[in-house]
Amino acid sequence: MQNKSARYYAFLSIGAAVLTIGLKLGAYLLTNSVGFLSDALESGVNLVAAIFAVWALTYAAKPPDEEHAFGHSKAEYFSSGFEGALILFAAISIAIAAFPRLLHPQPLEQIGLGLVLSVVASAINGGLALVLLKAGKRLHSITLRADAHHLLTDVWTSVGVILGVLLVSVTGWLVLDPLIAILVAVNIIWTGGKLIQESGSALLDASIPLEERMMINEILSPYDRQKIQFHAIRTRIAGARRFVSFHVLVPGAWTVQQGHDLCEEIESAICASLPNINVFTHLEPLEDPKSWTDQEL
Repeated sequence: MQNKSARYYAFLSIGAAVLTIGLKLGAYLLTNSVGFLSDALESGVNLVAAIFAVWALTYAAKPPDEEHAFGHSKAEYFSSGFEGALILFAAISIAIAAFPRLLHPQPLEQIGLGLVLSVVASAINGGLALVLLKAGKRLHSITLRADAHHLLTDVWTSVGVILGVLLVSVTGWLVLDPLIAILVAVNIIWTGGKLIQESGSALLDASIPLEERMMINEILSPYDRQKIQFHAIRTRIAGARRFVSFHVLVPGAWTVQQGHDLCEEIESAICASLPNINVFTHLEPLEDPKSWTDQEL
């Protein structure tokens, strides 16, 4: 799957969501467990989020145009934020469904078969989440990473529900079923909040990760011995794309060709080390005082 696009994995997520919704709804209808219902509702959110992710990844892949000279890659953050909002909506729905059962507990039925269906659905989600995490890291896609974290949350949700149903069957305490569902809702709220926060930070032109900034510094540091300096180093991230700009200060006696060749060399080295990065350099004479007054521009 090394050559698969991010959209391929998003479509894979859609298929898995449809399958797990069927399994979890079956578990709910068999057992009458509000915990299994809450699990099915979260899988419904997975489906809507995966469909939106396909749109976001398709739009983000569009090449730059006259109105969007830096491309459309930030569309991925709308998908991540939208998924976070959907998670919060699912949490509220789960709490609403669980509260009446807390006041009036209901007996559970056919627990064994319901548990089997839930375990199968959890296995599907867990396997897909690991695939999406790996693909999201390789493709630098926040959309796939958000979907993977959501699926992992779904897995832990299912584990909690399964344990709750098992405890109900062993102890006979029917109130445990809605209590587990409410705890699931709280856990989902935490995940949704983190996704929204991450998306909002990126939309405000957050810097690229620290380890990537350190890689850039390592590429630039050897040039100090050649009496070349750098400042006004700025980075930002937009979906799968990275942007870095900085000023290159060289001896004023250099020719334009020498300065150009140096900038090309540095830009090529950075692009070879970091995928999907755009590098912008600004050449300045080292001895000119004006070269040192524009660091904040």
